[in-house]
Amino acid sequence: MTDQAPTTSPEGGTVTFMFDPDEDRLHEECGVFGIFGHKDASALTALGLHALQHRGQEAAGIVAFDGQRFHSERRLGLVGDHFSSQAVIERLQGHASIGHVRYATCGDTHLRNVQPLYADLATGGFSVCHNGHITNALTLRQDLIREGAICQSTSDTEVILHLVAQSRKPRFIERFIDALRMIEGAYSLVALTNKKLIGARDPLGIRPLVLGELDDGTPILASETCALDIIGARFVREVENGEVVVITEDGIESLRPFPKVEPRPCIFEYVYFSRPDSVVNGRSVYEVRKKMGFELGREAPCDADVVIPVPDSGVPAALGYAYETGIPFELGIIRNHYVGRTFIEPTQQIRALGVKLKHNANRAVIEGKRIVLVDDSIVRGTTSVKIVQMMYEAGAREVHMRISSPPIRYPDFYGIDTPEQQSLLAATHSLEEMREYIGVETLAFLTPDGIYRAMGYDKRDPVRPQFTDHCFTGDYPTPLTDREGSRGMARQLSLLAEAG
Repeated sequence: MTDQAPTTSPEGGTVTFMFDPDEDRLHEECGVFGIFGHKDASALTALGLHALQHRGQEAAGIVAFDGQRFHSERRLGLVGDHFSSQAVIERLQGHASIGHVRYATCGDTHLRNVQPLYADLATGGFSVCHNGHITNALTLRQDLIREGAICQSTSDTEVILHLVAQSRKPRFIERFIDALRMIEGAYSLVALTNKKLIGARDPLGIRPLVLGELDDGTPILASETCALDIIGARFVREVENGEVVVITEDGIESLRPFPKVEPRPCIFEYVYFSRPDSVVNGRSVYEVRKKMGFELGREAPCDADVVIPVPDSGVPAALGYAYETGIPFELGIIRNHYVGRTFIEPTQQIRALGVKLKHNANRAVIEGKRIVLVDDSIVRGTTSVKIVQMMYEAGAREVHMRISSPPIRYPDFYGIDTPEQQSLLAATHSLEEMREYIGVETLAFLTPDGIYRAMGYDKRDPVRPQFTDHCFTGDYPTPLTDREGSRGMARQLSLLAEAG
């Protein structure tokens, strides 16, 4: 990763962005939302997407149905930039709508890839949005194109539209399930027809999906409970792994088209992705993150004066670590939430200030102290190096680092945008080499068993793990057909990029 990435300005010239510390993070996945039978469906969907903005910040879209026509608005950028306008909401008339916030894990950042996607089928209009990644999408796409399909995007979600369209089942819901039987990987889907709102979760429940309702009984589907909270809705239950929920004017029907298996939700929802005020699979994300810090304190205590979180996601774990070790907790790094990428001439001196755009040391609690930095993960390590340097420049006597998850050694193929394995610091360096590279006195990670204890188990079951934890263990719970194919995923992705 370089410190700068050129792009083209609206006026046609070239500008260069300063280094953004968030580039050295595991990037967001996507967020989905759906509502059926409410006069303000689109406005409520926009609010729900606002609460899910942390799951994807590249693009947002809403599709609504008014009883006769479907209406669509899809935009690059943030929800608040495009869907806070009354004029936009008025164009999205209807009693039912679905929405999506996107971070591109498959497909370029182009308007044609922004969801929800829509198509006119023989059965009527059909719109769908998706959180996760279909691991055989490229293989299916090749087969579909060979049979005459015309693909309009490079998104894996479009494969679902084609599979539904080509199914020969008589009823739409049977066609939808027929399509689900052909896809592999991780998905939470929300779909809309002229009669139905549909939610579906992959057989292992890797990606989250919840069912809620307003006081008047209006049903809602969403990626996280925080999207229910923002509109005053009540949490009803999780959509279970392998379940298809069909919502119509007649009520809610639950279908179970797949053989029953034990769920394996993604553990990174708790480490980083979900909002701390959400409840995922019955667990408070905030409380789990505190317990991760508590277990980290048990496994890797430190002789230090102060515990400092790397904001924002490191805060709950740092609280737990401080509680267990008895070391005082202080906000030694202050984050500026209101600075985005900045148009500044790309001199080396200016680029070196990149981290300080969003993070600044609180010298009053750092100077002369032995500090423990607590963060949720290390990806490439470049931001950790800069933050440690910032601590020493603020007068820290010693800097130690503790990470409230195990080392990330393997890439993700289920909807998280991770670097290739050779770019993951823990995949190419020993613990001691990582410590030297980051520049700290000591470095320690939470063990896999420690993270499972934080989730309420005695340890990780090596035969039947309770969670999808492949980034730490390399244990991928589903086939990776595209990656294992004869041509390989890298070649196919390259061809798609060229086509885009």
